[in-house]
Amino acid sequence: MTSSGATRPLVVLDCDSTTIQDEVIELIAEAAGTRELVAEITERAMQGSLDFSASLKERVETLAGTPDTVFAETVEKVRLSTGIRELVAAVHERGGKVGVVSGGFHEVLDPLAEDLGIDFWRANRLEVSAGTLTGQTLGPIVDAAAKAVALREWAAETGIPLSATIAIGDGANDLKMMEVAAISVAFNAKPIVREQADVSIEDDLAKVIPLLDTLN
Repeated sequence: MTSSGATRPLVVLDCDSTTIQDEVIELIAEAAGTRELVAEITERAMQGSLDFSASLKERVETLAGTPDTVFAETVEKVRLSTGIRELVAAVHERGGKVGVVSGGFHEVLDPLAEDLGIDFWRANRLEVSAGTLTGQTLGPIVDAAAKAVALREWAAETGIPLSATIAIGDGANDLKMMEVAAISVAFNAKPIVREQADVSIEDDLAKVIPLLDTLN
């Protein structure tokens, strides 16, 4: 085991059901009155039985007409996952960086990332017109391939080799970035993710901290 600080780690996490306990789109859908439908589509996508981009489009369409005040309301409802602050602190103590890449939305992730001291983050953006959600997203979709690209880009930007990276996620949409990382961690994950990850943990992200000192 290397001594603390010997290797600068890059840890990249999924957001929904990983960095936080919730699925943000379901919280927004609750305000829109479509939570049950959205949750069912989310589950199929997370299990890997439905294409993520198609599922996101289908779910976002149900949000049309919702006032944009829902963003601030949703931020208030979000529950951080146990151990996330400790994990971020441990990475920073080693001179490393933490990224969050999300199939969710900047409108909710931005304040969360700033509060947590996250170094990099990337997510989808919901279109708003005249103070209401249109049911569409703006720009390229952050899907499984985009998550892998983000991990590679952040590693290159920081000069941290891929051999010093950890990817943490819970759903099928996280598998491509997990393939890129030196260590893949399934967190409260779906069976398809637990089967393919190097490590599987439950309930507390602080359990990742000992892995930081196994990187080189």
